[in-house]
Amino acid sequence: MNKSKTNIQVDAVITWVDGNDKNWQQKINTYSETKINFSSEKHLKRYNSIGEINIAIKAIIKFAPFFKNIFLVTDNQTPESFDSLQLLAKNQNINLEIVDHKVIFNGFQEYLPCFNSCSIGSMLFRIPNLSEHFVIFNDDTFIMRNVSENEFFIHGQPIIRGEWQKFNENKKFRTLYNKIKTFLGKPNKKGNYSFKKLQQNSAKLANTEKYIRRFHTPVCLRKSTLHNFFKENPTLLEENIKHRFRNKDQFIISSLSEHLEIKKNTFHFRKNAQLTYFRNYKQLYLTKLKLKWFEKNKNKIFITFQSLDMADDSSLQYILNWIDKQLVFN
Repeated sequence: MNKSKTNIQVDAVITWVDGNDKNWQQKINTYSETKINFSSEKHLKRYNSIGEINIAIKAIIKFAPFFKNIFLVTDNQTPESFDSLQLLAKNQNINLEIVDHKVIFNGFQEYLPCFNSCSIGSMLFRIPNLSEHFVIFNDDTFIMRNVSENEFFIHGQPIIRGEWQKFNENKKFRTLYNKIKTFLGKPNKKGNYSFKKLQQNSAKLANTEKYIRRFHTPVCLRKSTLHNFFKENPTLLEENIKHRFRNKDQFIISSLSEHLEIKKNTFHFRKNAQLTYFRNYKQLYLTKLKLKWFEKNKNKIFITFQSLDMADDSSLQYILNWIDKQLVFN
């Protein structure tokens, strides 16, 4: 870890949905063309929550206490343990507060309620009193090692973690493959809604020749970069947020910000994700090995537990116990 300090103020932003909230479930089914059966395994995997947001916030407080504010962006929801989390943050001189969708969509309330992470993410830079430098976290990705500001910004410029790739249309084999599938009348199952495609949409707005396919890690942004872009392109923001559900033509504002920085050469690139990634919990011994390797490899600072609620009881209990040991406050 680079222990040198920078004299900038940095905020953390987390978007969160309590998928177990019956009111929210009723709300999304009111607007969704296809009604969601929240008791099905498929939708339990997507919407269920086992307290990941508590882990995400505690991890920031313990391992990255340089953050000035932690903004939790929600749709009229509050984690059950919010008061204790707020007190824990206050003891580390961190301000933890909830920001409702109505606040960031001020002036655009006609697009609420919104269930689209692309649309909601587009408005995060409008959080009142947000610092110039801020980091967007997913609620399933946790800091699990002591870090400094310099793991996110160097001399005020954002670190971008990912892998350089060509746009789909510039990949000859992929283009040929898609033409053959079209000729055979076989549609692409993932279609144009994939996260990868939305990242490419974002890069093209910045007019970069290639794009960085981002890892599942926190994203570092500068508020002024987005303010300046939308000042010059005032219609693009509203075009992006008008979709209550994901649309193939949307962009991801964090990817847009990254590629705007790339275009200006005001960024620092890291091919190493510094991430341990979990999405399969079928073999407990493999889970133990990966966690042990994380402990030994000091270069790793992030852990993602995707769909942790789908782990079997023994794996889930082992992981939660391991996390509890990491998050002990002195």
